[in-house]
Amino acid sequence: MDFSSQKQPSILEAARHWWRDAAARAGGLAATRALFAALWEFARDSTPARLRQLYGDADYDWEHRVNTTSAAVGWRDRLLGVFHSMYQPTEPVVFHEMLDTLIAQAGLNFGDFTFIDLGSGKGRTLLMASDYPFRRVVGVELLPALHRVALENLAQYKSESQKCLALEALCGDAAEYPLPREPLLMYLFNPFPESVLRRVLTNLEQSILEHPRPVYVLYHNPLMENVLGDCAPLTKIGGTHQYSVWCAAIMAGG
Repeated sequence: MDFSSQKQPSILEAARHWWRDAAARAGGLAATRALFAALWEFARDSTPARLRQLYGDADYDWEHRVNTTSAAVGWRDRLLGVFHSMYQPTEPVVFHEMLDTLIAQAGLNFGDFTFIDLGSGKGRTLLMASDYPFRRVVGVELLPALHRVALENLAQYKSESQKCLALEALCGDAAEYPLPREPLLMYLFNPFPESVLRRVLTNLEQSILEHPRPVYVLYHNPLMENVLGDCAPLTKIGGTHQYSVWCAAIMAGG
């Protein structure tokens, strides 16, 4: 079965799932208040002045002639982002710091690993990951509009520093993505609400159980670290306030 799908997510369904998650944590009244607060913030951020502030890191796009910033994301996809995760590209300095930390702490040979970005947006992280000698680089994005831009970026990206040419972008629900059986470096930029993150980690746990192998997780903006801590195979091995580094427990002593 082909995982990749161009089906457009429903705003109403996304809002319903978001409200149910919030109600399970804090009750129906608090969830309703939080919903109205989120919609008010969305309306505020939709003014021309705020949209200019949300343009993102334009230097990377200018240097590589790609389109990976938060600019020109339509209102529908921005509203879906309220209930899933707002699109925000990773800053290059932070990305390279995270991978350098992983190299220093774990001594990985990236040539053995597949890099996977769950919630890959317009594909900036995929492009930056291709500057390392990964076995291959894969992105999974829920929103078709962002996915289409990512495909364009992957097609036109040119860099003398590029070391991996096997790049792939898929469109679909990351919680239903069948994880490759090879060694993995999974990247998360706080891309999901808690319920989806738990489904992703359940999928990861089952995959590790069925096919034991080295698996590392880079969690950028780790607002829900406790959820990763609930995933039995994962052990935290490092990080800062900006990110945390995890590995499969079966590899922690090896």
